Amino acid sequence: MVGVDQVLEKLATVIDPDLKKDIVSMGMIKDLELNSGNLKFTLELTTPACPFNEEIEADVRKAVDELEGIEDFVMKVTAKVMEGRDLAADEVMSTVKNVIAVASGKGGVGKSTVALNLALALGKTGAKVGLLDADIYGPSIPLMLGMKDAGMQVKKNDDGIDLLEPVESNGIKVISFGFFAEQEHQAAIYRGPIISGILKQFLTQADWSNLDYLIVDLPPGTGDIPLTLAQTIPITGILVVTTPQEVASNVAVKAIGMFQKLNVPMLGVVENMSHFECSKCSEKHYIFGEGGAQKISEKYNLPFLGEIPLNSGIMKGSDLGKPIMLTQPDSPSAKAFTSSAKNIAAQCSIQAAKLQEEMQAEAPPST
Repeated sequence: MVGVDQVLEKLATVIDPDLKKDIVSMGMIKDLELNSGNLKFTLELTTPACPFNEEIEADVRKAVDELEGIEDFVMKVTAKVMEGRDLAADEVMSTVKNVIAVASGKGGVGKSTVALNLALALGKTGAKVGLLDADIYGPSIPLMLGMKDAGMQVKKNDDGIDLLEPVESNGIKVISFGFFAEQEHQAAIYRGPIISGILKQFLTQADWSNLDYLIVDLPPGTGDIPLTLAQTIPITGILVVTTPQEVASNVAVKAIGMFQKLNVPMLGVVENMSHFECSKCSEKHYIFGEGGAQKISEKYNLPFLGEIPLNSGIMKGSDLGKPIMLTQPDSPSAKAFTSSAKNIAAQCSIQAAKLQEEMQAEAPPST
């Protein structure tokens, strides 16, 4: 009769396509019970947004089917997002598993639109998501969410410390300088140190409790805000947004260079406004050129995580406070955001696996 060791040995032949490791060594098999040919266990995936979840589940069922002596099989499938950064090194944000900074070399590439819709796409998978609008000079997230009149509240935590309470929208926790009413029609005229202080407050004096992913929408360029973020908390990685034009991709590499100098991991590149697909003939038109993000990906050995097509619904939705992920979830653009979000979640899991390996290598040998 088949035993537990044989079952685990067979399950160990199932490899996570992203992590390149077997599901048993990754601890993805939980609560295994085997009694008189009746097998039961939980398959705990590394993120609900993994693009290969269905494939892994199918491979597990196939592996069990190949075992002799299994009369009945029950598998529960769950997901627990891995910690893609060193939480022990971050006392003030120790309940945020992954911090993803969305950057661009220049303005006008749709970075905030990408950040918002990616956050919504991750939230739709069941992950707990936060969105920090870190563009103090030009906050746009409140407008895109239709929340210009929302106000920030302050509450005390269990220790009596005042914390900013994020505004919730469609299950996403959101903080933006644009929520402060006095800034709606005024320019934020502040020097770098003050701007850095505001960002630190948004990061460390806010109730970002129990998040799987915190998306940080950075201002364009390589100024004080990106530097402050990188130097304040551990970051899972940077997502670079660009457009197909060579002028945009040439500037995007400067942002890549800055974060590489700061030893911040790079998650990959997303190309926005990649092409326009004709609704009548389905032909793709590359209005702004072709292959800018792909060239960056190949030159810097970064994952190419997705391309977002042009869609008038994205622009209208941003102006009206109705993101396309919510209003047109079956549109090509929304599907592209969903695909990109899954690829980004996979890269976070890869970073988490690397972090685990580094921590195990640094740990003193057991006696």
